[in-house]
Amino acid sequence: MALSMDSSLDSLDLSSGLLIEFSENGTDEIGSGDYGDYEEPCYQHENADFNRIFLPTIYSIIFLTGIIGNGLVIIVMGYQKKQRSMTDKYRLHLSVADLLFVITLPFWSVDAAIGWYFGNVLCKAVHVIYTVNLYSSVLILAFISLDRYLAIVHATNSQRPRKLLAEKVVYVGVWLPAVLLTVPDLIFASTFTSEVEGKYLCDRIYPHENWRISFRFQHILVGLVLPGLIILTCYCIIISKLSHSKGHQKRKALKTTVILILAFFACWLPYYIGISIDTFILLGVIRHRCSLETIVHKWISITEALAFFHCCLNPILYAFLGAKFKTSAQNALTSVSRGSSLKILSKGKRAGHSSVSTESESSSFHSS
Repeated sequence: MALSMDSSLDSLDLSSGLLIEFSENGTDEIGSGDYGDYEEPCYQHENADFNRIFLPTIYSIIFLTGIIGNGLVIIVMGYQKKQRSMTDKYRLHLSVADLLFVITLPFWSVDAAIGWYFGNVLCKAVHVIYTVNLYSSVLILAFISLDRYLAIVHATNSQRPRKLLAEKVVYVGVWLPAVLLTVPDLIFASTFTSEVEGKYLCDRIYPHENWRISFRFQHILVGLVLPGLIILTCYCIIISKLSHSKGHQKRKALKTTVILILAFFACWLPYYIGISIDTFILLGVIRHRCSLETIVHKWISITEALAFFHCCLNPILYAFLGAKFKTSAQNALTSVSRGSSLKILSKGKRAGHSSVSTESESSSFHSS
């Protein structure tokens, strides 16, 4: 934070010197704030006011929808434990990751509205859960693509490798990398006071701007590019294979999974475009202007919030596209309601027996 402040002050000093030089040369026109190669100080008052209203509203909607939807998926998957397909197992992992994430959204809402008042430990915890969800979601989709590839392209001898991927490799290939990639959050995520607005904030604080650029590239590479290449490669081969196939069930299963993956990228791609442009500004590839930076930061705020809707899409797509899920959900809810009814009846019976025995005891007492 101190380094960032110093660089801003240096920029201001250099810019002042540049303006003095202009005036000495007889140029009265100061300009519109474009200092050439020197960084113009930008303040995000408009973004802050916008975020106070927009973000808590979006986060509240996602929280409620995500809790209900992903909770239902986990209950249904628990109910049909013996009937789960390989893809169902991956989708269960996806719902667990999404449910963990939506639990943190009330903290994000308060932070956007009034600032961070939950301390340093929760600041790190919220960042860690965000990172785990971000990477695990896209890596699970890559695993689903591999599973579909094996099931359709190598259908005759794919059962063992598919089972190995779904039950063992998924932990090493998804959850281990997602957890390891939270190390920067544990080191750099911290609370601090905003000098512009005077409120507490929770964010990563890097010792140098180059660290931010390095982690941005890691974010883009692991969060989009590498899994995206796996997904696109698998589905290009699958579509080529299925173009010669007449199996209705295979086509239907493929359709559901493709829509799930397209929905994920529709949610996240605009956000990745935003942070890519911001990274190019930091690198100096795109010329820095305050107006452009303000637009990019607002774009990132909006697209990141909308990207969080992917946490709700998994159960919604299940409900609308999966007939098997609808049946399982009805059975699970019926089973739960029956179980609660049986408990009430059994309690009623016990109460009935106890009241009868009490009455008989009472009558025998009076008769004697």
